[in-house]
Amino acid sequence: MTKENQPTLQEEPLRSVFTAGLPEIFAQLNISLVVSTYQAGKVILVRHDADGGAPASDGSSGTMNTHFRTFDKPMGIAAQGNQLAIGGKKTVWTLHNMPAAARKLEPVGKHDACYLTRRIHITGDIDIHEMAYATHDHAGGELWLVNTRFGCLCTLDADHSFHPRWRPPFVSAYAPEDRCHLNGLAMVDGRPKYVTALGETDSAGGWRQNKADGGLLMDIDTNEILLRGLSMPHSPRWYQDRLWFLESGQGSLAYVDLAAARHSPFTVHTVAQLPGFTRGLDFYGPLAFIGLSQVRESATFSSLPLMERLGEERTCGVWVVHIETGQTLGFLRFEAGVQEIFAVQVLPNTRFPEILEWDDERLAHSYVLPDAALAETPLVEMA
Repeated sequence: MTKENQPTLQEEPLRSVFTAGLPEIFAQLNISLVVSTYQAGKVILVRHDADGGAPASDGSSGTMNTHFRTFDKPMGIAAQGNQLAIGGKKTVWTLHNMPAAARKLEPVGKHDACYLTRRIHITGDIDIHEMAYATHDHAGGELWLVNTRFGCLCTLDADHSFHPRWRPPFVSAYAPEDRCHLNGLAMVDGRPKYVTALGETDSAGGWRQNKADGGLLMDIDTNEILLRGLSMPHSPRWYQDRLWFLESGQGSLAYVDLAAARHSPFTVHTVAQLPGFTRGLDFYGPLAFIGLSQVRESATFSSLPLMERLGEERTCGVWVVHIETGQTLGFLRFEAGVQEIFAVQVLPNTRFPEILEWDDERLAHSYVLPDAALAETPLVEMA
């Protein structure tokens, strides 16, 4: 059973449908999602709207709201505490949640988070893929980026476009040539640990020659390649003592139990096969939230196992999968305007967030001051 949710926009129609039980899942978990689609140039807030409709036939209440915000080719998303980072075509936006601003949004009392842009860093066009915040003692809150064009992991500082921190040993130089299509990053104990790439190659675009099964997963501390022969892997994640990843070319969610064997080859356990190109992954409790893309008929995506399995019946949306059973518990499917998803990020304890775009007029009247300064500030209408 599905319900339709169609935002009113001036641009190409953006329309989604969702399974009837999905609002109840979001309500019970008290979460929302931030989803990026570089193809549509949007960041999407997926939110449970308790006031959006009558109870469904299964007893769930409310509806799902998909709220679109415009960014320039948004891809990687990282969240930590009140911070939200979005990686774009040549820019990283850093936004902060300002609860006082949320309380002033219309309708009053509905929003419980409001993200305002605080910094914009110009990286140049480095084809930013995944991003994550480090939280270990020596670099608390430091943002790490997968710099796909230069084939490295990097961080940011005020003096440089980016600061290279690691690259695969088989890539011989920092060159803007996308030599191996490094794309995914998993953190362990708040530190970068595992990455995915689409090829063990050292020539410009060399990964394209064997994209159907040339993918790999590796440990950046040891430079050991843990798995080879993967079909376009993305989104590695360390969760519940397992190393999860999406084998996108198979349209699957899988994991490797590194504790079960001391050395490779490790066994890949496929938990679920889904009706799209899987890319974008986050977890909450026993559930995985997985992005699905339709993917175009092109040289990049031709000859993938997924294309042979699904033919033309590929889907774009966010699927909710139980990680122990592989059962799909619900989904949000985009019917128009969105064909490709990159990142999926859970916002815990956040029901109905908002993002103010950087040119939103309300930013001109929203001020955030240190507590000491606030004590000497007259009480006026401030965020």
